[in-house]
Amino acid sequence: MHAIRAKGVASPFGRIGRGGKDSPIAGETGAFSIPVRVYYEDSDAGGVVYYANYLKFMERARTEWLRAGGFEQTALRNEYHVMFVVRSVAIEYLKPALFNDLLRITMQSIDVGRSRIGVRQAVLRPRQELAGPDEVEVLAEAEIELVCVNSESFRPVRIPEVVREVLAASVAEAGPGDTGHSD
Repeated sequence: MHAIRAKGVASPFGRIGRGGKDSPIAGETGAFSIPVRVYYEDSDAGGVVYYANYLKFMERARTEWLRAGGFEQTALRNEYHVMFVVRSVAIEYLKPALFNDLLRITMQSIDVGRSRIGVRQAVLRPRQELAGPDEVEVLAEAEIELVCVNSESFRPVRIPEVVREVLAASVAEAGPGDTGHSD
């Protein structure tokens, strides 16, 4: 268990801020993460990150997650004629990210079907008053459903088997309770 000092808040994603298996908190098994610095362009005049930019940060993390798994999105489109599109997003905003914050965006696959992937993502900020790399504030959490589509027709298709194997393995790394299943 991580030393997260934020109060646990009930959410559709489990207990937020507690670092449990339902939250892709930094350092958890199966959670992939990237750093993101907040620039002026990401915030309003008051220095608060505009709500839609959290989704952009999460998109970057998903792209880097695929890249780390060996799959460039351009190669998926050119070689397999597929791409992943967002079908649905459920997001909860808990605290504001601010100009010049260095955030950690996490991504964890929780379900891989024949043509879809369920992922859980979080936007985290290190708590300056606490010591240790795993002590963070959870700013936002989301569950996102991705669908594999043909890159020309945009109709759902099966995830290429080589891709599905890698993605399913990342679900297995996530631990008990997060298993892949077929649609």
